[in-house]
Amino acid sequence: MRLTYTSDVWWKNAVVYCLDVETFKDGNGDGVGDFRGLTQQIDYLAGLGVTCLWLMPFFPTPNKDDGYDITDFYSIDPRLGTLGDFVEFMRTAHDRGLRVIADLVVNHTSDQHPWFKESRSSKNSPLRDWYVWSDKPEPDDPSKVVFPDKEDSLWEWDNRSKQYYLHSFYKHQPDLNVANPEVRDEITRVLGFWMELGLSGFRVDAVPFLIENVDPKLPDPHEFLQDMRAFMTRRKGGSILLGEVNVPYPELVKYFGDGLGDQVTMCFDFISMQKAWLSLARQDAGPLADALRERPKPPKDGQWAMFLRNHDELTLDKLTDEERQEVFDAFGPEKDMQIFGRGLRRRLPTMLGGDLRHVKMAYSLLFSLPGTPVIFYGEEIGMGENLAEEGRLAVRVPMQWTPDGGFSQADPVREMPEGSFAPDRVNVADQKRDTASLLRWFQLLIERYRECPELAWGTYTVLDAGHHAVFAHRCDADGASVVVVHNLCDTAVDAELKLPGLEGHQLTDLLVDGTLDVSDDATVKLPLGPHGCRWLRASPPQIAPEDAGVMSQ
Repeated sequence: MRLTYTSDVWWKNAVVYCLDVETFKDGNGDGVGDFRGLTQQIDYLAGLGVTCLWLMPFFPTPNKDDGYDITDFYSIDPRLGTLGDFVEFMRTAHDRGLRVIADLVVNHTSDQHPWFKESRSSKNSPLRDWYVWSDKPEPDDPSKVVFPDKEDSLWEWDNRSKQYYLHSFYKHQPDLNVANPEVRDEITRVLGFWMELGLSGFRVDAVPFLIENVDPKLPDPHEFLQDMRAFMTRRKGGSILLGEVNVPYPELVKYFGDGLGDQVTMCFDFISMQKAWLSLARQDAGPLADALRERPKPPKDGQWAMFLRNHDELTLDKLTDEERQEVFDAFGPEKDMQIFGRGLRRRLPTMLGGDLRHVKMAYSLLFSLPGTPVIFYGEEIGMGENLAEEGRLAVRVPMQWTPDGGFSQADPVREMPEGSFAPDRVNVADQKRDTASLLRWFQLLIERYRECPELAWGTYTVLDAGHHAVFAHRCDADGASVVVVHNLCDTAVDAELKLPGLEGHQLTDLLVDGTLDVSDDATVKLPLGPHGCRWLRASPPQIAPEDAGVMSQ
């Protein structure tokens, strides 16, 4: 593997940082984050080491669903700035070497979108078929209602035009009819518009709903994803589609484009994420190890996107009822911490009780798992949630820059956490000056991850470590090997690994000083402290560790 490959296929070992412009930094003192504020913090993001920013929706919106109800796909919400502010932000991000992707929310629009207003004006409207209308709604399947706390049906009666319209999510978000070629053409225009302004791709919201939940049914639903990907490749060869596809592995592979890799470039690994939380709850590596052993291999240039926490609820929908309850009991036992009966509305540090050693181990695990790590803003300093906010807004709190908040000169529109996760306890300014802080740990993890392309590019093997609480895996690429070991329990343990092919090699710890020798029978024993973690690069006796990596050969 040549170093140039990591530029051509940059997403395979990127570090993706998801942020909401509205809650990141206020640049004009009105209490709402904006693009001017975000641009002021570009050097912070570049210094953290992230390589790609993922922006949550920033389009004009009535804001009934935190920006996911869009009224104009070609503009910026006035609260967040102007197209000029956006262009200045993109220019600055590119100057610092950062790529930018944005949420593509085209399963639905707001019911205030001009398209829907025209569509509902008359059954003879030229845009009538841009949405899904029916005289008689199909029978509802309760399991398909995404927000059971707010909705009890997928269909809503429209008094104005005397028909029902389909809404997979909230009733104020009518579904677009992607079966209509005019709608598909308009979506590609949206893609092209923002790519011309510098975007490197899109995170596609709710992909199965976009192509499967369409009436009339598309003859080949995946053909639309192929067309989108082909259009983007023609416009910009290195552009990507990052898909939110929360389905079982056998079904998920289709979204990559089977073996061709001509649809979604990267897919979030919801299965491994949920199994990781079950492993953390049990202090048992088994569930995560099983998930990774079962996970199919993506197409050659495809990739898995790995995460432990994102901007939505921490969904646990793929666990059994009993497994989900185990995670609830461990990390969100109070009803107010849970949401939709299937997830948690807490951030990782609070779920782990603020135990810095435990939190550091969890993020070390994330960055070492085979795939591309995706982190949510504020994770790098250990921000908490505000359960006083409604629903999923609990985790979308203002970024904490200084002990007094630092988000805005005015009172933030959203409240910050209180108590041990308040800004005076958790903020960027303090952690920059603390070499033992979580922020500095993140910088180290990102630096080591970028130095170890084997983790993202290589072939991984889940190892038996001789202890149920130890998750160990090995990544190999072009004769180079990295071994990573994590202790999921709160007591010290000893692990023993078999590493065939590495007989007589030395293992150099990449996170702290230290080396271990692999015996002639390919065995290595290593101690792990409570919630301990080790990243180890293998090198033959005659080669220095820094020369043993895949990029050094």
